[in-house]
Amino acid sequence: MLHTTSRRRFLQQVGAASVLTAASWSRVLGANENLRLASVGTGGKGWDDLVHISASPKVSVVALCDIDESEPFLGRAATKFKSAKTFTDWRKLLDQPKEFDAISVSTPDHMHAPVALPAMALGKHVFCQKPLTHTVFEARQMRLAAKKYGVVTQMGNQIQSHEAYRTAVKLVRDGTIGKVKEVHSWQAGKMGWLLADDRPKDADPVPEKVHWDNWLGVAPERPYKAKLYHSFNWRGWQDFSNGQLGDFGCHILDPVFMALSLTSPTSIRAEGSVPNREVWYKASVVSYEFPGTDFTANKTLKLTWYDGEGKTPAPEKLGLAANVKLPGSGSLLIGEKGSLLIPHVAMPKLLPEETFKGTKIETVAAVDHYIGWADACRGEGKTTSNFDYASGLTEAVLLGTVAIRVPGETLKWDAAALKVTNSPTADALLKKPYRKGWEPAWV
Repeated sequence: MLHTTSRRRFLQQVGAASVLTAASWSRVLGANENLRLASVGTGGKGWDDLVHISASPKVSVVALCDIDESEPFLGRAATKFKSAKTFTDWRKLLDQPKEFDAISVSTPDHMHAPVALPAMALGKHVFCQKPLTHTVFEARQMRLAAKKYGVVTQMGNQIQSHEAYRTAVKLVRDGTIGKVKEVHSWQAGKMGWLLADDRPKDADPVPEKVHWDNWLGVAPERPYKAKLYHSFNWRGWQDFSNGQLGDFGCHILDPVFMALSLTSPTSIRAEGSVPNREVWYKASVVSYEFPGTDFTANKTLKLTWYDGEGKTPAPEKLGLAANVKLPGSGSLLIGEKGSLLIPHVAMPKLLPEETFKGTKIETVAAVDHYIGWADACRGEGKTTSNFDYASGLTEAVLLGTVAIRVPGETLKWDAAALKVTNSPTADALLKKPYRKGWEPAWV
């Protein structure tokens, strides 16, 4: 077994000629061999990811890691996968690179890149929950790492593989509504994880089975407070997440990006109250401008994102009849021939109904987002939300969260240079500091 010090030395030297290549740590799987899976984050969504990936008969779960050893987390996973090794520190898992082939990362957002990047450097295939990363810079790093190390990747925006989103993409690609003129997307659900307006001044004892320092990981130190952070309400805090847009953008904007072949935006502007340095906003409107594509009507495309409890765009603003009821979350693509309503996880609808009366919608069958990744790791098929695609989607989503922190400014984005060219304040938000001793190694 490699010791932590040797692992750190290895990660610090990634890319140097003296270091073993990723291929030195990875296996070439035969057609009949099982994929040996390690899971980091085994509770909540992590449990869901683990169960779905391990449903493949070609997957063997060999390692489990969670900072919480209690039953809903590491305890439950260890009970189900009795032969798997267990860890409470993902760094010790990576100390044993010959023991696994692939890793699923289902931690809070701030730990996605810190876990996934060194895993890819070891030649491990990666399934990582959405949003892919916590910062724009990290998203670009994930793309570069996947390419450099030649690993199979998939972001956990699993609704991409649902029949509803796949059908919506086909309708747009087939020209059913004509070329698209503008897009409106929204998430009007309650932010149930936003439980405080600022950091509390007091603290609670850390539960016996929770490894709090490992949960914080790269984030700045702060005292443990029951219910506010672990295991779900971390979504309200800037140190750990990207708020409502970060939580849902990689789902709701995904069929829009895929259908229209969108690339990087050129400008982003947010309206809303300025969030304090600790928690996220309660409502916002973010306006993006993208370069046009073969599927858009003009040289540029305007996409507007709305979020906040009960906040959806007014139907008349979208050119819809006042009696049209919008879902609580979704997108409306306004085309030359009509509009396409894409509810979040429901079949798309053509509008106005009278215009498209009699139009047959051909349902595109769903595929398995999880097993598809596991199969691709074994050389069977390809993933659709690989990091080359997912990093671009994530960058756009997180640029919106940058704009939210400097509301009222129209940010000019130079994707090639990875730079906001007209706002030093916003440009500084593309990256973040990391806790001493936890700094990731970059590509």
